[in-house]
Amino acid sequence: MTARTGVQTADFADVKAANLAVVLRHVRGNAPCSRADIAAATGLNKATVSNLVADLIDRRLLREDGPSGFRIGRPATMLALDGAPYATIGVEVGSDHLTALAVDLLGHRLLSWRRSFAEHVSSPGRAVAAIAALARRAAIRAARQGRQVLGLTVGVPGLVDNDGVVHRSPHLGWSDVDLRGRLVSALRGPAYSVVVDNDANLAVLAEKRYGPYPEATNLAYLTGGAAISAGVVADGRLLRGNRGFSGAIGHLQVRPGGPPCVCGRDGCLEALAGIPALIRRVLPDADTDLTAADLAPDVQELIRRATAGDRPALDALAETGRWLGHGASTLTNLVNSEVVILGGYFAPLAPWLIPSLEVELAHRTAAPRAGGCRVAAATLGTDSTALGAAARVLDHIDSGQLPEHSP
Repeated sequence: MTARTGVQTADFADVKAANLAVVLRHVRGNAPCSRADIAAATGLNKATVSNLVADLIDRRLLREDGPSGFRIGRPATMLALDGAPYATIGVEVGSDHLTALAVDLLGHRLLSWRRSFAEHVSSPGRAVAAIAALARRAAIRAARQGRQVLGLTVGVPGLVDNDGVVHRSPHLGWSDVDLRGRLVSALRGPAYSVVVDNDANLAVLAEKRYGPYPEATNLAYLTGGAAISAGVVADGRLLRGNRGFSGAIGHLQVRPGGPPCVCGRDGCLEALAGIPALIRRVLPDADTDLTAADLAPDVQELIRRATAGDRPALDALAETGRWLGHGASTLTNLVNSEVVILGGYFAPLAPWLIPSLEVELAHRTAAPRAGGCRVAAATLGTDSTALGAAARVLDHIDSGQLPEHSP
């Protein structure tokens, strides 16, 4: 009698899926390239590469891009990414807006819409209807272009578990909302996948894929909206935690006895450095319920005043930067980030936030300064979450979860 070792041999389908992903990732990073280039770089034999490439061309994920004119001897047929028959959709749910983006498999934007959301946010039922209506319109637009929608991903501020249940989102006023389940029902069981995730998680994935940090393996992204949360990539992988509840840095208590926070505690980072707190310091006559207001006009006024050298605005921005540095130091001390990215409304305010943030971060971070953590504004502006949501399917395709056949 022999004991089971627990080791399972991968079947042929698993091996093929892994090899298809290897070839696809190589072309994504090195196009145009030939079959011989792929074989040399991946170690797969030429016959295997030819079969895999034929499969990917059949699925319309790769296309032949003509012969190379820069080689001695017989010209090689070059390969490039295709993906024209497909689309993925991402939606960001903010306290004041909905943003919808659709991209093809090359990451090209097919549509970009922004809608006011403040009047729907307090009612989960109305919110689901608004999100579903926007997603449905995006899917119809893609279908009219002859594209198959492969997935819808929705980014939400707050604690979102792995099943797409929003357990707590103070700024939306939601508690235990099965957003994924309700969206699937509202969309009448769509043929494509529906996923709900935390907004900062999706934003950091977008910055890693499309921003200037493709080689970075440790990144932290701080959202800048009504809420503050963090998306963290550690050792090249998104840090999710036990049930998907990582990144709630906005509710880190940094000043006990400080101003009250929507979470019910006091002195949280969000209460001191969130966009509503910043607006109240500079614009005391602003909307009293900033967590449910359109923040963009007030942020533009902050930028105008800071650009004009208004001292109260500059002082408030410097103070906000110091608190953000305090919070960011917790991340850098835990995961030793290479870069901290300021996203959402923090991005356009970054020129005034970063100087004091960097000073505070250097003071509170244990790692040596040499080769230490950089601070930068999000390169994707306020669209990071929606773009990361749309691109989430691309990550799954790159890992081998491929569409069966082209439409």
